[in-house]
Amino acid sequence: MRVDISLFYATTILICIGIVFSLSLSAYTVLLFNTDHLHFFIRQLIVGILCIFMMWAVSFIKSDKFFVYFGNGLFLIFLIIILFMNVLPENLVMEVNGAARWIKFPLFSIAPVEFFKVGFICFLAWSFDKKISGSKDKPLVSQILLLLPYLIPFIGIIIIVGVVQNDLGQVMVLCLVMIMMLLFAGTSMKLLGMGFVGVFTLGVIFIITSEHRIERFMSWWGGVQDIVLKFVSPQMATRLHVEGASAPYQVSHSLNAINNGGFFGQGIGEGSFKLGFLSEVHTDFVLAGITEEIGFIGITCIVLLFLFILYHIFHIASLFREKNNTYYLFSVGIGFMLLFSFIINAYGITSILPVKGIAVPFLSYGGSHVMAASLAIALVLMISKKA
Repeated sequence: MRVDISLFYATTILICIGIVFSLSLSAYTVLLFNTDHLHFFIRQLIVGILCIFMMWAVSFIKSDKFFVYFGNGLFLIFLIIILFMNVLPENLVMEVNGAARWIKFPLFSIAPVEFFKVGFICFLAWSFDKKISGSKDKPLVSQILLLLPYLIPFIGIIIIVGVVQNDLGQVMVLCLVMIMMLLFAGTSMKLLGMGFVGVFTLGVIFIITSEHRIERFMSWWGGVQDIVLKFVSPQMATRLHVEGASAPYQVSHSLNAINNGGFFGQGIGEGSFKLGFLSEVHTDFVLAGITEEIGFIGITCIVLLFLFILYHIFHIASLFREKNNTYYLFSVGIGFMLLFSFIINAYGITSILPVKGIAVPFLSYGGSHVMAASLAIALVLMISKKA
């Protein structure tokens, strides 16, 4: 038995690319915060090395009992941490925009929701295998009743992550992954359609009940309305048009950075929009910063590498379809988690969707999301031996 070595090497390359651009794209940020010019690079390098070693080490573990115990343990531990985030002492919690999302330690901090997503997918895979698999031939009402034990606690999770932690982007990823796992577990297309309607309705509710989300949505609409309204009737266009609205500042510069990259890019380290125009260029807008420096050719290679990783994850999933439904659903869930995270970020920085602050897997600066994504790949590598 051997692990999928191609998946390991492809992920390692993507992590290394992220490390390189943590140095290149943080040039202005280190000046702004008066830190050493290698500050972000060294931290990302340490995290990257740990992640690569973790993927290698975990891949050797026998997966039979470890997978279920570890995955469900991860789910429960980080669910409890998320539940009690707002009652922890202030010296242990770091707030951003009034929302407690990080646990502080002496030398680093972690975002519990990133690790919770991996445990959540493992729990759903294990549970769906026992309760949901093969239910599409049952009446729709019976399928809904089967889902009720999951929906009630899931709504609680949505409220905590989306409202208390003010993180709608992560809620979107969790909802979409759960819907896709339900589909691959064997539920009907009617239930899938109801799921997407539910996610859309939930998104609307989250937006209209939050003033800052309304402002963000209107800002996004201001940037795309001229294009969208060309495809509707003049009367409808008049009703939907918002006067005085313009594209968000960050997104405008993101599009300019992408355009400035041209076909071959300005060269690594030579980008100009990272110099104060894109304040989150090494995190949320990393794809725009990378595109400016290595151009269309470079970003296409990165996208192809990412698709190569997804192909191997889904291929491993397909090998388990007949012999281990838990491993099959887990691999499917991890593949869609990475895919949706990439798409939401890419669509946000190009104004196709409102910006949601979702990190690009393995490329954005930050230890928690890289470590959690690498842990997900490590578990896929571990079970790949069985395939």
